[in-house]
Amino acid sequence: MLPHTLSTVITGSGRFLPEKVVANNDFLENEFYDVSGKKLPNPNEVIIQKFQQITGIKERRYATGNMVASDLGFLAAQEAITNAGIDPETLDYIIVAHNFGDVKASSRRVDMMPPLAARIKHKLQIANPYTVAYDLPFGCPGWLQGIIQAHYYLQSGDAKRILVIGTETLSRVSDAHDRDSMIYSDGAGAVILEAQAGEAKAGVLKHLTVSNTLTQALWLHSSPSYNPAAPQQDLYIKMDGRKIYEYALKTVPQLIKDCLDKAGIPLTDIKKVLIHQANEKMDEAMLERLFKLFGQENIPADIMPMTIAKLGNNSVATLPVLYDFIARGELAGHGLHSGDTVVFASVGAGMNANAVIYRIP
Repeated sequence: MLPHTLSTVITGSGRFLPEKVVANNDFLENEFYDVSGKKLPNPNEVIIQKFQQITGIKERRYATGNMVASDLGFLAAQEAITNAGIDPETLDYIIVAHNFGDVKASSRRVDMMPPLAARIKHKLQIANPYTVAYDLPFGCPGWLQGIIQAHYYLQSGDAKRILVIGTETLSRVSDAHDRDSMIYSDGAGAVILEAQAGEAKAGVLKHLTVSNTLTQALWLHSSPSYNPAAPQQDLYIKMDGRKIYEYALKTVPQLIKDCLDKAGIPLTDIKKVLIHQANEKMDEAMLERLFKLFGQENIPADIMPMTIAKLGNNSVATLPVLYDFIARGELAGHGLHSGDTVVFASVGAGMNANAVIYRIP
């Protein structure tokens, strides 16, 4: 009889997506400026058309009313807890990935105290003082980094059950005068991770993370509106799209390959590649580069599921939301089966990038 192996596995998942749908045509009346404060010369119809061609985004979701990121995260957490069928009092950790805290619709001010994890634990009415709740701001790869941290806790034997949440309301920190604002959206996703003993290794098999900050640290940052007439004390999410695209294309495929090599798993064994939903064309280019690194040209048509066309980029929420859709059988043409090996990968502010190899138990 083989000795039992301790595995880190996802036992439940959940998501919350706001009801408000914002289509590309809703940006037709915006006034777009460039980084120097000059109004863009092309009509909005052309700007929006080019935007959709590049990103693949047709619509996105925005939080409404008084809802903030911790509200979205709480609702996703509730669903994950129900899906896993657990008592929330048995959670050892609650890790919440985000980047801007709770930003109200009426204000651009970032609110991160108390931590969102504490707020969500409060909303869940968890009394257990040993359920440790903390935040993880790590750019878009924050949720996946939370998975990696949870894996270490569970493998140590000191924790048995962990809730990892990714929640964001990027609509509250996007500049209406910056065409990049059309990328961003709101949403939340969550998973329950548990330590399970078995004869075969499942769940998290290997992981790898890089932080490149020497020259890349400020490619994603916060700055005033591009419109010089707008209040300059408010800060919005800004990015150097070209440099980020080049960084992602160079870094993420190699990172995934290094992680697969570390795990001793060939690319041909991978059933799904779940990449942070940042930009459709960028994700497709990263997948093509990954296959080229392995000397393979034939890419399976169903290997990379996408949600960005209808959900936009909600940062730390894209991966858990994508996983939840597939795990529940709610993404047409995609499913997960016992024994399938999948790759999670993300890239974002820092610049940070990470990858996790995961086997469905």
